[in-house]
Amino acid sequence: MTARAYDPAARRQTPLALKLAARIRRDGPMPVADYVRACLHDPVHGYYRSRPAIGAAGDFITAPEISQVFGELIGLWCVVAWQQMGTPRPVHLVELGPGRGTLMRDALRAARVVPAFLDAVKVMLVETNATLRLIQQATLAASTVPLGWRSVLGPAGLAGAPVLFIANEYLDVLAPSQLVLQGGAWTQRLVTLDAAGHLAFADLGEVRERWTDWGALRELLTSAEPVAGLMIDYGHERSAPGDTLQAVRDHAYEHPLTSPGEADLTCQVDFEQLGAFLVGLPGIAVDGPVTQTEFLGRLGILERASLLMAANPRQAAAIEAGVARLMAPNGMGGRFKAIGVRSAPLPPLPGLARVDTRAGAP
Repeated sequence: MTARAYDPAARRQTPLALKLAARIRRDGPMPVADYVRACLHDPVHGYYRSRPAIGAAGDFITAPEISQVFGELIGLWCVVAWQQMGTPRPVHLVELGPGRGTLMRDALRAARVVPAFLDAVKVMLVETNATLRLIQQATLAASTVPLGWRSVLGPAGLAGAPVLFIANEYLDVLAPSQLVLQGGAWTQRLVTLDAAGHLAFADLGEVRERWTDWGALRELLTSAEPVAGLMIDYGHERSAPGDTLQAVRDHAYEHPLTSPGEADLTCQVDFEQLGAFLVGLPGIAVDGPVTQTEFLGRLGILERASLLMAANPRQAAAIEAGVARLMAPNGMGGRFKAIGVRSAPLPPLPGLARVDTRAGAP
């Protein structure tokens, strides 16, 4: 991923930029979280409404697109989690933000080693992007399990059965509030207009990010019993001050105010805040977070890759390179973290360490 130099004069007057500028002139400066939500989900110009986003022709590439082993291991993880639930029939398998459907396709293929799981599972994909939904339907066209799509997850669709869920690179698009230190007090960081009428941050200073937009997770975790989920995203294990908002367009970083509606906006996930939210839910336990390197290593990625390379010698170099990219401690392997959540009576989830938030706990 490359970085574009930020030239204020080069900010692009996208259709959404013009719409937001008119809104600011009418209503005044907007909080950063509102700006991010508009950029991603505006009903007409939002980034995730119609753009394919993922893949070589999009703006970024996710782990399932790098190596099939990633999705295969998550499929086997789901099988083990289902077995820990007592092999219920039926069971909902929910994916939040399923991308191109690649992860689910690879997961279901790997799960064929346990036919009873595929007989029990009902898949639900939660996707707001109409273009990606069409791609997902094509990717999963050969699937033999029941498939369903929703734009917004509601508990009614999950009634009557246990739930397994996967969220890979989903949390980072849930915009946190940004606070800025001004005059000794923390206030909302705002997006306004500069003298030239371009979008600009109103306040400069030390920034802190506060994550609160986890209503969908609360619904998911309180809609069924038992429930178990896996979330993988890039972020930090301990809360710290700093501005992590970034924009990616055409596989290059740019300033978050450059191309509203035409660049992907994300923030690094604060796993300490996430863990505190999750353990505060009644009847819920948390495992992790651990680095992606640790998680995939515990699931046997190197052994799986060796078998795949032996069976496909012409593709061995590509398989090895993909796994190395996923596992690199100074790259994706270290930047990305995995965290699991489950109904408290269930045993710890595979590949994850238990979080203990008690004061003074070792």
